[in-house]
Amino acid sequence: MAAEEPVLGIGDLAAERLQHANINPATGLATDYLNHFNEVVMLLEMLPAMPDCAEDVLAWEPADYEAHFENSTFSERQLAILAYHAAPVRLRSHLDNLTGQINAAVLAAQAALRSAGDPATVANMLAEQATHQIKPLIGMASGVIHGHISGRDALLDGEEAQAEIDALFA
Repeated sequence: MAAEEPVLGIGDLAAERLQHANINPATGLATDYLNHFNEVVMLLEMLPAMPDCAEDVLAWEPADYEAHFENSTFSERQLAILAYHAAPVRLRSHLDNLTGQINAAVLAAQAALRSAGDPATVANMLAEQATHQIKPLIGMASGVIHGHISGRDALLDGEEAQAEIDALFA
């Protein structure tokens, strides 16, 4: 007999327990995941004043939701992973799409930083990119975690989103 799939609001995923663990009980998603992206955005924004942050920017690596929690010190990391799997597929997919766009933007910033040689030559552009393109994507991802999906979010999927990212670095 197969084990039953976890369901938000029941058993280990009871709303009270999720809320206590800072996991949205309605979506099953945790904003702690966004810290992974907020850290690199902060570093990119600091580049103009502190070019030595370039090493930390280049050391950043993408991590999907599960990998982030598996490698985090988040006290309820196993609960966060369990809740993620119980989250509505539409929300998970949308979050994964947005974080894929964030990853692509950061990887493009890293490539620009590597090819520049001197971080100071691209620092202002990368800081602007972090502020005006990556932060809004993080905001949209936060909205998904809180159960809000705007029309613009739904429009920025796949190739269209990648085209926007590519255009910013052209």
